[in-house]
Amino acid sequence: MIVIAHLSDIHIDSEPRSVERTRAVMDYLEGLPYDLDAVLVTGDIADHGLPAEYEQARQLLTSRHPVLICPGNHDKRAAFRSSLLLQPESAAPVNQVHRAAGFVIALCDSSVPGKDEGLLEKETLAWLEDVLAQTPDEVPVLVAFHHPPALLHSAYIDSLRQFGEQGLAELADRHPQIAAFLCGHAHTPAATTFAGRPLLVAPGVVSTLRLPWEPRAHPQDHVHLDLPPALAFHVLDDEGRLTTHYRSVIV
Repeated sequence: MIVIAHLSDIHIDSEPRSVERTRAVMDYLEGLPYDLDAVLVTGDIADHGLPAEYEQARQLLTSRHPVLICPGNHDKRAAFRSSLLLQPESAAPVNQVHRAAGFVIALCDSSVPGKDEGLLEKETLAWLEDVLAQTPDEVPVLVAFHHPPALLHSAYIDSLRQFGEQGLAELADRHPQIAAFLCGHAHTPAATTFAGRPLLVAPGVVSTLRLPWEPRAHPQDHVHLDLPPALAFHVLDDEGRLTTHYRSVIV
């Protein structure tokens, strides 16, 4: 059985709130009685893409569990690489693959520099195709990125989702070993389908999306700030069946 913790949208900035909420989630994971197979963080690590924010995030996200991180629309590729991943600066998409016993996670960069909506560039789709081609059909692959490629029925989030998704759908049709798509960006736990696979959205750590039918003080009041941070646990069993649990964390 494979267990992966999935969190997203920590938005580290100069204020203590984002740091405290992220630390609470990581302390919770560190206090678990056994090691996780991975901790996946699907973007919006730094609120302003500043090196100091990434340095703080790198300290907060240090764990005994393997930690995998991809960028979101608030992130800046060069600083993300140099200050968080400790790699040479580059403006190219930050695509990474994690191969472990019994599963693979492909982390795709869906960010578009200078924009809030998402897109998987041709370079990223070609990279993902290669990762999948090198993976045996019997090994499940989880494809992760920041922006959801399907409607979540929140006008605000849907206007900023991942576009150009047909290329990803066509790629998925060619590779049956894709078990699920994992993303963030929406700041709400959500589950739907994309290209015939589960599309599972992690809750937000820094805040929670206010759904269209929930009350709000004014139309631009998009998020709850008083709800606790939360995360998902994805469980992949020996039959290849995926189960997801969501947990809130007390700060």
